[in-house]
Amino acid sequence: MDPRCVDLAEQLLLVECELRKLGYWSELPPSPDALASQAPFCVDTLAFEQWLQWIFLPRMKIIVENDLDLPQASGIRPMAEVAYRERLVEVHGLLNVLGEFDRLIGSAT
Repeated sequence: MDPRCVDLAEQLLLVECELRKLGYWSELPPSPDALASQAPFCVDTLAFEQWLQWIFLPRMKIIVENDLDLPQASGIRPMAEVAYRERLVEVHGLLNVLGEFDRLIGSAT
């Protein structure tokens, strides 16, 4: 097991917590068509927080829980900064958590 998995699992929980604190967590999933977008981060069909909740978190949880190969790099925080450029102060906690996720992914042992 990759030694980063425990820390990454914690960061994934923190992402969920931040989304909930911000009121960005949804109980209803987007439509199957919206989730099937081929665009990076589903920018054409989902808000960034929807992508985090319905694509990023489930995929990363599967990777961590099944001890699959971790990505070689991550740039989630920069994408979040673009998505939330008008609300950077409001989403500061989320940006920090995503930045720590990026750092952990980039610190391959």
